[in-house]
Amino acid sequence: MTAPRRAWSKLALRWLTTLVLLGLVLAFLDLPALASRLGSIPPGFVVLALGVSVIQVVLSAWRWRFTADRLGVGIPMGFAVREYYLASFLNQVLPGGVVGDVNRAWRHSKVHGQGGPERSGHLPAIHAVALERLSGQLVLVPLVILVMGALWASGQFRAAEVPVGVSLSDTYWLWLPLLLGIVIWVLLVSDRGLAIFRYVRRVGTDVHRAFAGWRNGGVQLTTSLAVLASYLLVFALIAVGMGLAESFNALALVAALSLVLLLAMVVPITVSGWGVREGVAAMLWPAAGLPAEQGVAISVGYGAVIFLASLPGALMLLRKT
Repeated sequence: MTAPRRAWSKLALRWLTTLVLLGLVLAFLDLPALASRLGSIPPGFVVLALGVSVIQVVLSAWRWRFTADRLGVGIPMGFAVREYYLASFLNQVLPGGVVGDVNRAWRHSKVHGQGGPERSGHLPAIHAVALERLSGQLVLVPLVILVMGALWASGQFRAAEVPVGVSLSDTYWLWLPLLLGIVIWVLLVSDRGLAIFRYVRRVGTDVHRAFAGWRNGGVQLTTSLAVLASYLLVFALIAVGMGLAESFNALALVAALSLVLLLAMVVPITVSGWGVREGVAAMLWPAAGLPAEQGVAISVGYGAVIFLASLPGALMLLRKT
């Protein structure tokens, strides 16, 4: 099989995986209840969520610019914002969730050079993108562990007694460890996961440049926390718009569970996390004593908002590098 045919086969497989996972999730849910939840979101909340997404892109672009500056391959802020929008759009419509970032690194190295002979080649631009993404994961993963541990210790996951007919909620205790095992396998054992860890070892110098020291570490931490807060705010606006977070405790629980959905989207087996994110929501919400339809509705609403928010990036496809 030729390389182009293999690429198209992988593309088709990812789309098929996405549709199959979504279909399996929806087959176990009360679809009228799900549709009712989605239809209840006031347009004003959608507009607010889109506004938050703009702030999110600007913050992420600034984090990329800061990281690139540390590596000696600085970029203008306007370029960073435009390219981040383009990368976000490509990540939304192409499988794997990294094609846009690869393109972002290539366009950066092509347009703005490498900062001198000691930084020759494309690696500094690639490292800037990879480390910018890593900065976010270094904040997200510990928070997920801490928050899920706190919920487990508080007894929140012992309240899963909500019947939703023939539902994944009846076997959440079986599905959650299985899903966790799949995530660990993908990130740590698969070829992609091993490649990531080998890559990190090879770029130790650039990791030090980007993260070492109180100033660099503090800026990376603060910016990544702000970006993460913007993601959670989008989830919160969707939940409030659906009437699912009418108290502080309910809103805090939605935010905590949404952290896991963000981590689930890292698993590179579907398009933009669709299917995986909804599958995790269908299992996680019942585990916390809530109907699966609520979690899936929030997840679908979030997916729709971030897709709409990425559309300005489509205009970049018409722009010459």
